[in-house]
Amino acid sequence: MNAPIALITGASRGLGKNAAQHLARHGSDLIVTSRTGADEAQALVREIEAMGRRAVALPVDVSRSGSFPAFAAEVKAALARVWQRETFDHLVNNAGIGIHASFADTTQAQFDTLVDVHLKGPFFLTQALLPLIADGGRIVNVSSGLARFALPGYAAYASMKGGIEVWTRYLAKELGPRGISVNVLAPGAIETDFGGGAVRDDAQLNAMIASQTAMGRVGLPDDIGGAVAMLLQPGNRWITGQRIEASGGMFL
Repeated sequence: MNAPIALITGASRGLGKNAAQHLARHGSDLIVTSRTGADEAQALVREIEAMGRRAVALPVDVSRSGSFPAFAAEVKAALARVWQRETFDHLVNNAGIGIHASFADTTQAQFDTLVDVHLKGPFFLTQALLPLIADGGRIVNVSSGLARFALPGYAAYASMKGGIEVWTRYLAKELGPRGISVNVLAPGAIETDFGGGAVRDDAQLNAMIASQTAMGRVGLPDDIGGAVAMLLQPGNRWITGQRIEASGGMFL
């Protein structure tokens, strides 16, 4: 039986990298993408190959939707070259950036950047890749706990993630006839370099978040990588159109 193939955007670091590592340990092959971290992506490929799995790294900038048809062609070529297949099984729309600004100070340029990366990018990248996703496959879109609870400075960012959550339900409805399940994973605050690494490096902020979390600590990348892998396991094929928050119980 062929191993499932998962494509993860923004996989050269942070949560995307951790998800790729978890999936490889669970028996998946990987197509990992990055915008600027080519060396890091290739290092991840070597790590995955050392686990006995196959992997390729491809560049893509999710903010440039005009490049998606060419990227889809590269994915198709990689599938044929490495796996002798025409389709892959799992898509994880993970790539993202953080912009922190109060509502009053948010510029149109910042807003447009967030739209391109967090909403328009996943929407049209998934559209471009849809012919290459196998029937019975899975899509996981990454949102944020900030789409449920509100913290000052994230009005624009969280609005994009709210859009992702609505879009996920529509995708689940429209792709259901092909047996493709679509869910959204919403991480809470995680210790990574995202947004300048504030949650990881600012002890006061870290302690504040931990004090408002049921599990009594801030999240770690393994908490999210494991959740992605869980959603893509065969036993979860009947879950679709759902928002799963992986926040340790923030602001309950």
